[in-house]
Order: sequence, then C-alpha cells, then structure tokens
Amino acid sequence: MQTITILGATGSIGASTLDVLARHPDRYRVYALTAHSRVEELALQCERFRPEVAVVGSASSAKLLSDLFRGKGLNIQVEYGESALCAVASAPGCDAVMAAIVGAAGLAPTLAAARAGKKVMLANKEALVMSGRLFMDAIAESNATLLPIDSEHNAIFQCLPRNYGRSMPDHGIAKVLLTASGGPFRNRAIETLDAVTPEEAVAHPNWVMGRKISVDSATMMNKGLEVIEAHWLFGAPAADIEVVIHPQSVIHSMVSYIDGSVLAQLGNPDMRTPIAHALAYPERIASGVAPVDLALIGQLAFERPDLNRFPCLRLAYDALLVGGSAPAILNAANEVAVEAFLDRRIGFRMIDRLIARVMDRLPGTDVADIDDLLVQDRHARDMAHSFIQQGTS
Repeated sequence: MQTITILGATGSIGASTLDVLARHPDRYRVYALTAHSRVEELALQCERFRPEVAVVGSASSAKLLSDLFRGKGLNIQVEYGESALCAVASAPGCDAVMAAIVGAAGLAPTLAAARAGKKVMLANKEALVMSGRLFMDAIAESNATLLPIDSEHNAIFQCLPRNYGRSMPDHGIAKVLLTASGGPFRNRAIETLDAVTPEEAVAHPNWVMGRKISVDSATMMNKGLEVIEAHWLFGAPAADIEVVIHPQSVIHSMVSYIDGSVLAQLGNPDMRTPIAHALAYPERIASGVAPVDLALIGQLAFERPDLNRFPCLRLAYDALLVGGSAPAILNAANEVAVEAFLDRRIGFRMIDRLIARVMDRLPGTDVADIDDLLVQDRHARDMAHSFIQQGTS
C-alpha cells in the first residue's frame, strides 16, 4: 500500500490522479489533499478519499473546510498555509507526492518533498523552470525518485533506456523532440491575434486544462517551459531539444538516437496515462484511458513552429541559454502577464511583449540558494506589474 499526498487536488491533474487512485484501492491510500481556495470541491474529495490531512490556503478557508466536515464523522486534520503544504509533502506518513500546484506557489512544497527523499511525481513546471539546479541537487542529495508527469516529459522518459543517467552521449541519444499541438491559434492570421479573447485562448483543441496552462499553450510558453524542464530532467543541451508541432496530440514526444532510430510514445490525450505510469513505475496499471485507434485517426501531421507566431517559445530558449535566474524571471513575468490577460487588463499579444521587456531589464544572474531565486522572482513580478500599470508597448 503506497500513501500519496496530492498538492493541488482540485485542479485537473489532481482530479485525474484521484480518478486513477480510485481504480486501485488495494494499491494506494491518500495521505493528504491540498487546495488553495476551492474549499467545497476539496471537502467532497475528502469525504470520498478520507485523507489524514487537508491543507488550504488561508485561515478563513480552513475554518470553512472544518465547518463542512462537521457532523460527517471525518477524522481529518485541517491545516493552512505554505508551511502546512511543506509539512504534508515531507511527512513520514507519505510515500509519494503528486506535485500539481500551478505556478511558483508550488515551488516550496515540491522542494520539501524532494529534500525529504520522496517519490516526486512532478506536474509543477516551476520547480524545474525556476530552480532547476537547486531542485536536481536536492533530488540527488536525498536519493529521491523523480518521475515527470507532463505528457511530453513522461513520453521522453518512457523512450529512454531504463538505466539512463542524464547523459545523452553515453546512451547514443542525438536529441529529444517535444511535440506541441500548436494550440487554438496555429492557423489564425497573425495580424488578428491582438483581438484574441480569454475565452478563445482557454479553448484548447485537444486537452482539458486549467485556464493559466491553456493560455500558455496558446502562446506556446507552455512548450518553452517544457524545453527548460527537459534540459534539467534529461541533461539535454538547448541545441538538442527540438519542438515539433503535431496537431493530433497522439505522439506525446520522441527520442532520436544516433543510429537513425526515433522512439515515440503514443496515446490518447488524457493525463491519466502519465499519472498511472508514474504511480506504478516500473510496473503498469490500468488508467481508464482507451488505447489509440490509429486507423480511426487516419494520419499524423508535423510542422516546425513559427517563432513569429509564437515568440514566447523563443524567449524560453533565450532564458535557458542565459541560465541562472533568467528562467525564473521569464516564468514570473509570464505568470503576471497571463493573469493580466485573463483579467482583460492587457491584450493577448501583450503577453510576449511584456515578458520580453522584463527580461531585457532584468538579465539573469547566478543564484546560490532558494532565497536568491525568490528575490529575483519578486523583482520580475514587481516590474511586470509596474509595466502593466504604466502601459507597455
């Protein structure tokens, strides 16, 4: 019996994880569930899965959750705040952590899980984007197990040799290929993108995702962040990470070997597949996802991304090449920009312009520890907010 903490239980990854866990009650038990403010949804999850601990974002949310538990015979400890998130991520009663909190808010508890030597199932991009070297050092020092949940990185992981040691030349690997759907605006006239609405941007053609991640997919910043993740996960230089647009989202990513072989992982676009893979690794369990019907799909198409259409992808490669705090600055500026777009305070094409302006003003610097990183993160956020208030071009 493996005990699981889910950081971000009410999001799409968290809900999919619970769906897989429910299919295997003989193998898994929930230790803790967390949510920021979706208290009623968390309460329903707690009633069904009976965790030992539930964590929310604030004291008022904790009181509301406790009130919802009253009279239902639930012996669940209710906590709140970042320190509580770190506690359930590193608790002795927890074997594995699904790190699915979106954004920089997930960094501290994910690092806590790594330092505690847990099996870390990483769905939070920012842990690697913001603190790649620090995070990978924590994994190595604690002998933690790191398993990627992003469908692309999970696919690459499945296509690598079992004994892969984060050195591509040692295993005859030429490059890794990250596939991307291209989002909802792949064929839309570039000159019309300024008029894109939040409703249009969150309507992903293949995947069901949260609003922030859906916008990142529309700008291809999501893919840019995945490039940075792939660098740290697999020891891949930027020049050996290629992005390929694949509109059908059936091939989730590929690994190219020096003998001319290309290994690909295929599946229907459903996050329960990589979640089930990580939960059971190195075994396999049922995920609830139907197998791919290739005859029904008919054809698979590929194209190179247009960086004029998707400048956020270029910005991510730039940040990776600069290194240091540059990826954290990129991520922070993007989070502020996407939030402002969703709130209708800036237009869609202002997202990449705002990020570029922040990166120009805040070049990346070396970081010694997480505190240095968080200072750079805060500077980037403050600058992005300032540019929004001033109006940027």
